[in-house]
Amino acid sequence: MSAIAGVNPATTHELFVLDEDVPRPTPLLGFAGLAWFAAATLVLAWPDVQEVERTELLGTLAAGIGGLLLLTWTVGWIVPSLARLGSHWAAWLVVLAVWLSAWEVVTAKLDALPLPFFASPQAFLEVYTDDYARLFDCLWRSMFLHAKGYVIGSALGFVSGVALGMSTRIGYWVHPVLRLIGPLPATAWIPLAFFIFPSSASASVFLIGLACWFPTTVLTWSGVSAVSTAYYDVARTLGASQRFLVLKVAIPAALPHVFVGLFMGLGSSFAVLVVAEMLGVKAGLGWYLQWAQGWAAYANMYADLFIMALMCSTMITLLFRLRDRLLAWQKGLVQW
Repeated sequence: MSAIAGVNPATTHELFVLDEDVPRPTPLLGFAGLAWFAAATLVLAWPDVQEVERTELLGTLAAGIGGLLLLTWTVGWIVPSLARLGSHWAAWLVVLAVWLSAWEVVTAKLDALPLPFFASPQAFLEVYTDDYARLFDCLWRSMFLHAKGYVIGSALGFVSGVALGMSTRIGYWVHPVLRLIGPLPATAWIPLAFFIFPSSASASVFLIGLACWFPTTVLTWSGVSAVSTAYYDVARTLGASQRFLVLKVAIPAALPHVFVGLFMGLGSSFAVLVVAEMLGVKAGLGWYLQWAQGWAAYANMYADLFIMALMCSTMITLLFRLRDRLLAWQKGLVQW
């Protein structure tokens, strides 16, 4: 006899069985939380060789990260998406906790690495807490300067690449100039640029634009030239105009090559941005890097490099998102 009439025992059993397809948080995520708690204990319990600031702040942040990871591991049993994200980065979180502990030991605890070339984690926190206003101003100025040069150079490169691919007459006159000037590094034009342009900012915009103009031009030209002539023949048969052939046939078919050129130009423009700011701009991440090196403030220099890396990585990520949106049929073909 059944204690509850009308209830299917199989259905009742399924209510208490976990769905095997639902992702569960890996135990490594909980171990990562414990590793960060261990790092916090090491920072706070082991006395520093020399008196350094921000030790309590560093230990508090490490403990906070450990608590957040343990909370993520606990909530991950209820929220599958959170479990999937935390489990994916669990191994990296463990490595980062171990790396922070080793860095703290060899610098602040044992003073085994020569100063000021190797700063402690506390020194990094001190830079971000005390000099954040100047760093933010330099970051904003660098982003604005780079955006102007990159947009102008990429736009000109795209237009010139399409023109080269669609017109043999333009290619006859522009191709030799492109082969002569394009391979030269943009930094080679620094003396001439700072002499011709009225300000160091405009010269920097020119150098950044030149760095991304060449790869964008070449790859756009290559993409337009690679479009099958059958596409043009079909469009002409249906009465397409020359404008339609350019905007609706050539450019969409060449977009994969265009984005490759944009990625290459983005990497080149970052290098030119740093060099240009070191030479003529009075604010920016490159300027801050040179300023910190001149004062032997290596903690400031490394903190600036970290911000610069985040800025570059974010811009490339945004460009990849735009590529995946415009070229949905190629999503995942190029990874970042």
